Amino acid sequence: MTPAPNRPARRTLALVAGVTALGLPLVAVPTEAHGSAASVPPPPRTGFETSHGARWTTEAEERSFLSAADRASDRVAVRTVGTTKQGRPIRLATIGADAHRDATGGDAADPGGAAPRPGSTTVLLVCTQHGDEPSGREACLTTVRDLAYARDEKTRRFLARTTVLVVPTANPDGREADTRGNADGIDVNRDHLALETAEGRAMAALIRDRRPELVYDLHEYDGTSPYYDKDLLALWPRNLNTDPHVHDEAHTLSESYVRSAAGISGFTSGVYGIWTDPHTGQPVKQVAGDGQERILRNTAGVKHSVGLLVETRIEALTQAEADDDARNRKRRVTSQLVALKGAFAYVDERRGILGAATAQARRTGFADRGPVLLGGADNDPAEPAEILQDPPCGYRLDAAQYAEFGDELALHGITVRRDGDGVLVPLRQSRRALVTLLLDGRAEYRLTTGRPVEPC
Repeated sequence: MTPAPNRPARRTLALVAGVTALGLPLVAVPTEAHGSAASVPPPPRTGFETSHGARWTTEAEERSFLSAADRASDRVAVRTVGTTKQGRPIRLATIGADAHRDATGGDAADPGGAAPRPGSTTVLLVCTQHGDEPSGREACLTTVRDLAYARDEKTRRFLARTTVLVVPTANPDGREADTRGNADGIDVNRDHLALETAEGRAMAALIRDRRPELVYDLHEYDGTSPYYDKDLLALWPRNLNTDPHVHDEAHTLSESYVRSAAGISGFTSGVYGIWTDPHTGQPVKQVAGDGQERILRNTAGVKHSVGLLVETRIEALTQAEADDDARNRKRRVTSQLVALKGAFAYVDERRGILGAATAQARRTGFADRGPVLLGGADNDPAEPAEILQDPPCGYRLDAAQYAEFGDELALHGITVRRDGDGVLVPLRQSRRALVTLLLDGRAEYRLTTGRPVEPC
């Protein structure tokens, strides 16, 4: 179906109304900053903004932009949490009451910095894991600025109870080359278990150290008309090892907040990986979106965070967009921003439920009971052979295995005990299912095959 010619104009008006309703800033305004108000420079703008969407923000512009926000606002701390193969920094911006603790803590070997503050909610935004999907990066950069400079009371209250962690460019080498993978051609969003890349390792350390309640992953997708051409798609963790309460919160975030915010602002939305009949809206087939534990939204779920993948459509949706690349880019970035406002509204309204769900999930592993699922998804039941009804007490790694994979276990936050010349990795720990997915010989994406240990 060809959209009406005036659709972009209606969207612009709806965007303003939608963002206002969510109570978060649409544009940056100066607020608490270092020095007197008279000495505060104007809020920085991205290269995307200064070019009016004619091009994407460069790496040098990102560095300058984040440095300006860091200098001007006490709410922001920016530092490097990793370095890519080609020497580019992976930057983390911390916004909120914990920002000052990040200003002096942590480095590439300790990306987490400050531990979570009791009673607060931590949100991690991972932007542009795929280097040729830049709209999420632009949305994340402007979000850093807008939260840093906002002076309205609602945003102040939000940041008093929320720490927002933003990795604007999770794949800097891929962004520079405009490629999906990193400098080695590895898909970073398939490396959240093996941790073969600097990019994947930086994200794992952040999740381990900061224990975010919400991990929000911004992407773009290639559409297939007329079955797969929504403005925005979203998907929660489908991995069956995700705690049911965490899974349900992720589903609520997607369907009741992110997609709802998109709809309020005039954008169409759907479930990622599902083709739908354009006339009936019914599913036609599933083309992506399984339960692979190595994908960030699923890794987040297995690690007891509410994970969400959000994708905006790359292809032009109108003839006007086809004729004007800037119009196309603006629609992609705007849809990301609107969805992100929905996610913040979710955090504000359901932080108690969110915190309870993730906290309970983190405790469950210590009970050391129940099956571990090696396959399947929430819409695809595991086969009998994929169900470990009675997992072992743990897995033993010999000295050579631990020398090779000990760093990865540590980055995942897995506890081990010395056992002779090797280690015992017990299942009785918070990330119980993850231990099996990493070390069981039947797990598809395992790091290595450990020796099952029985009896307990």
